[in-house]
Amino acid sequence: MKQGMIQIYSGEGHGKSPAALGRAIQTACSGGNVVIIQFLKGRGLAESEFVKRLEPEIKIFRFEKSEEDFRNLEKERQAEECQNIRNGLSFAKKVMNTGECSLLILDEVLGLIDNGIITVEELKALLRFKPDEMDIIMTGISLNDAVCFLADEVTKVETMQFKIWE
Repeated sequence: MKQGMIQIYSGEGHGKSPAALGRAIQTACSGGNVVIIQFLKGRGLAESEFVKRLEPEIKIFRFEKSEEDFRNLEKERQAEECQNIRNGLSFAKKVMNTGECSLLILDEVLGLIDNGIITVEELKALLRFKPDEMDIIMTGISLNDAVCFLADEVTKVETMQFKIWE
């Protein structure tokens, strides 16, 4: 039986979520099932008609109700969204407990730490439910040593701009 890995796609550059989606497609093409839970994504992909055609092999969930940036919400709405986000994390725990997928993507979960919604310890506690054979990908901009130690592999994504001289 294959040993699952925990991977992080992090950095200031663009392409972390698309890279994770690429891995989701590879997994589905190999006969696996994928669950993607999006956090802090505004509208996200969950409502896309195109993405719905990827089911049942790839399922995308979003628990937040607001389409606005979390940091721009009033404190009361932030508190509501924090509860919705915690529901998403509870769902991730259920997915791990049931082993219903071979790849679980926690898209922008590292942003939850940045925004003070969860701690590194809470993320570590969640990852303890990972079945041995399941792969997990976590994405987000910021990264610290404590988060790095939770992963088997960390990929840093950078966007480089080149000025073309004429």
